[in-house]
Amino acid sequence: MPAACRILNPMSRHTLGWLLVGVQAVLLVALVLVPHGQTGVARIILGAALMAAGAAFGGAAGFRLGSALTPTPVPLPGATLSTDGPYRVVRHPIYSAVLVAAIGFAVAFGSSWTWLIVVLLGLFFWLKSRWEDALLKEVHGPEWESWMSTTGALVPRIPIGRGQR
Repeated sequence: MPAACRILNPMSRHTLGWLLVGVQAVLLVALVLVPHGQTGVARIILGAALMAAGAAFGGAAGFRLGSALTPTPVPLPGATLSTDGPYRVVRHPIYSAVLVAAIGFAVAFGSSWTWLIVVLLGLFFWLKSRWEDALLKEVHGPEWESWMSTTGALVPRIPIGRGQR
């Protein structure tokens, strides 16, 4: 079990989960509020398409989780591990969806500040997904390990090697 999981009791995990939700909210608000760059019709269309794709993928992931969907990365007691639908593509499709939408926003309205926030969001989701993976592994054990071995965290794994020509 990872050290971060061993030292945090359930109440502390819950508190850390909500703290991460707050950090995520601050980053998303910052994305919208930082100064924006010049834009054009093509950038707005491409950005809007990326934002719509992110929203659709994230919505599908949330729908797939159903009653197991929570705002924090702490798994609900008794919830099953979702490994199909969007979760067949990546282990954290909602995080990936938010990143795709944020990239779309940066394409449409981006400045160097906007892109900096997108990079910070990417780093944040990578770190958050590692903690969530540790929690999921603790709860689901071998089932999670099997799924993790074939499914990327935020970006789909591209099968390379055996059987490929």
